[in-house]
Amino acid sequence: VKFNNCAGNKGMRYETNSLDFKVRADGTLFAAHHLQVPSKQLILVVTAWDPQTLGRWEAMVRFLVAEKSQHNGHKPKGRKALPGELVQQQSDTLLPWRQHQSNNGLRRQKRDWVIPPINVPENSRGPFPQQLVRIRSDKDKEIHIRYSITGVGADQPPMEVFNIDPVSGRMYVTRPMDREERASYHLRAHAVDMNGNKVENPIDLYIYVIDMNDNRPEFINQVYNGSVDEGSKPGTYVMTVTANDADDGTTANGMVRYRIVTQTPQSPSQNMFTINSETGDIVTVAAGLDREKVQQYIVIVQATDMEGNLNYGLSNTATAIITVTDVNDNPPEFTTSTVSIHHQLGDASWGGMGLPTTTCTHSHFSFPQPKGARGKIQHFAAAVDYEMNRAFMLTVMVSNQAPLASGIQMSFQSTAGVTISVTDVNEAPYFPTNHKLIRLEEGVPTGTVLTTFSAVDPDRFMQQAVRYSKLSDPANWLNINATNGQITTAAVLDRESDYIKNNVYEATFLAADNGIPPASGTGTLQIYLIDINDNAPELLPKEAQICEKPNLNVINITAADADIDPNVGPFVFELPSVPSAVRKNWTISRLNGDYAQLSLRIMYLEAGVYDVPIIVTDSGNPPLYNTSVIKVKVCPCDENGDCTTIGAVAAAGLGTGAIIAILICIIILLTMVLLFVVWMKRREKERHTKQLLIDPEDDVRDNILKYDEEGGGEEDQDYDLSQLQQPETMDHVLNKTPGVRRVDERPIGAEPQYPIRPVIPHPGDIGDFINEGLRAADNDPTAPPYDSLLVFDYEGSGSTAGSVSSLNSSSSGDQDYDYLNDWGPRFKKLADMYGGGEED
Repeated sequence: VKFNNCAGNKGMRYETNSLDFKVRADGTLFAAHHLQVPSKQLILVVTAWDPQTLGRWEAMVRFLVAEKSQHNGHKPKGRKALPGELVQQQSDTLLPWRQHQSNNGLRRQKRDWVIPPINVPENSRGPFPQQLVRIRSDKDKEIHIRYSITGVGADQPPMEVFNIDPVSGRMYVTRPMDREERASYHLRAHAVDMNGNKVENPIDLYIYVIDMNDNRPEFINQVYNGSVDEGSKPGTYVMTVTANDADDGTTANGMVRYRIVTQTPQSPSQNMFTINSETGDIVTVAAGLDREKVQQYIVIVQATDMEGNLNYGLSNTATAIITVTDVNDNPPEFTTSTVSIHHQLGDASWGGMGLPTTTCTHSHFSFPQPKGARGKIQHFAAAVDYEMNRAFMLTVMVSNQAPLASGIQMSFQSTAGVTISVTDVNEAPYFPTNHKLIRLEEGVPTGTVLTTFSAVDPDRFMQQAVRYSKLSDPANWLNINATNGQITTAAVLDRESDYIKNNVYEATFLAADNGIPPASGTGTLQIYLIDINDNAPELLPKEAQICEKPNLNVINITAADADIDPNVGPFVFELPSVPSAVRKNWTISRLNGDYAQLSLRIMYLEAGVYDVPIIVTDSGNPPLYNTSVIKVKVCPCDENGDCTTIGAVAAAGLGTGAIIAILICIIILLTMVLLFVVWMKRREKERHTKQLLIDPEDDVRDNILKYDEEGGGEEDQDYDLSQLQQPETMDHVLNKTPGVRRVDERPIGAEPQYPIRPVIPHPGDIGDFINEGLRAADNDPTAPPYDSLLVFDYEGSGSTAGSVSSLNSSSSGDQDYDYLNDWGPRFKKLADMYGGGEED
């Protein structure tokens, strides 16, 4: 293969996608070992890349493999690929089995094709099943052929990852792929007739899962510890940090690059160390490491894939703690042999008189390492009681326990006499670790004990008490115990608060004694808050506008998250499955980790304002999601894709369909109310009807006492209940003394005279008789004053109805019953029986 990068090809490197072949520096392609090529065509991808510019170029190489002839000793001859074959290979339908036409006519000759690998991206969102390729044999024009596939992923575990339509030959993938689970699949395709007989030789199908950048680099350790000697030269190796990425290491997805994010403290330079971006080796880059000034450095290292691209790559961080080790580079030496000091108890240092690095034979004093050429006695190693020891005579000797560093030729020890006169004063309490730093996660509950920030009072033998109080607490998050200095939370600590600077919250506390005069000291507590994923992403923007027909007019959406990396992007934007109309009408396409596009899925959507719910998920652990609603105004647009004035007005209100739906709901509601009222009235009517149809003998109303009536008291209850039910005699009523009478008692008086039925009936006889009876009942003074049915089975005395035994049947044939036909349908049966004449 030949390649020219216009720069002389200096340093160019070549590689292939196959382990069986390699490329030399001059472009010669050769087999890496002895191998048997199973097919007649072989496709390789040769990549040329420049290590300096990181440029990459690819080319596809096809080999036609000649077969050894078995007849007459003929030598194999190569054959060029037909143009039609290359076009067929690149199409969606593969014809691995073709027919070959010879000079003597059409004869079938089996010839296997080399099917190019099928590439499937991992983490595809579907929809599934998703078609990959279609394979077919040209014999299907003559006979019915059934296709099948075998191998891992088809009929071997994992099962049914791929399937094929046995009739059409379309091959599908049924679920999302994961390259980290399995990178490739080898299947075999078969073609048989309806009887199961083999029609074509099986062909090989190679499916490769394309890697996506879905895994962050992970450090082997979260905290690395290393050390370096003070005074080390630039380039001195310190330590190595390592991060692994589960993605494909041969692509940018798995190529990890390192960088230093922060260095604490930034002394004497903010760039004391550097890191090899590829290997992770940390080395010194500047001189000036001095253990007497800075004993430890904290370096935050970031690992990013995509070859370190911060815009597209995924990142992770780790902490490297570098300890500066001491070397013996300062020889001890006293400047004077005798020293007299007047000291007030409680001074932090003895002004004016400096001493080099020393050791002392007295147990009350110690001499720390100096920070410069001259050292000072800074503090007591033990408490000094003024009443017991007003002066101290000390012999101080300074020496090195280790030899001096190479190149230093001086005495390794020296002695001096020191006289110390002590003057007692009230010293202020002090915090041993001022600017105390603690680390904890944000969101700890109220009342949690963080630490004990206690102070020390040098005047411990004066019986003084130390009291603690807050001097500065900007967010009022902390409480301190006034007696022991225990610090607890008064509210939930939030890293996203405005009071946090660089993830650190500072509070200052005061420790005061009760001496004369009182003395006090201050201490600063620094709380480094570790971010947790406690803020769900919010969708932006909240409102948008789009045309009612799909075109280039789309809505760009993003998300905002108050957390920090890695609890923010990349974000996942997706539509909810409920309601189903959301996914039916809308679709989301991903642009990058922070942006996506919302557009219409259907060809037309009625103008109006739509609330489109979108689920936004961050990349925290565990991830948080939030369902945000974006108000999308759908309106008619002009040819430029801008909303028209009429369309904007229509989109702002309800559509015609919505108004019709509201009217239908109102009509249905009114109809239900009307039906309910009718049903209630009918039920009430039936209830009254049932009460009136009660058998008089079963009627208990005469036995109910009405306590709401005003009567004569208990005397009106003096009656015989047995006489209320259809009395057979009226003697007890006639003999009863006059007085108050019950309103439901039968009155005494003349019986009403009901009309006598005429002897000769006529068509209106029945109706007139009923009406006259009704008038007589209405005008009857003896009728009961309450609503009740007339008791027709009790005739009483003086009934106008005669005995039925007095009725005589006429046997004469001159009786005319034709008038029964005029009495209506209820008398039709009688009319048929008597109105037919003598022949009936």
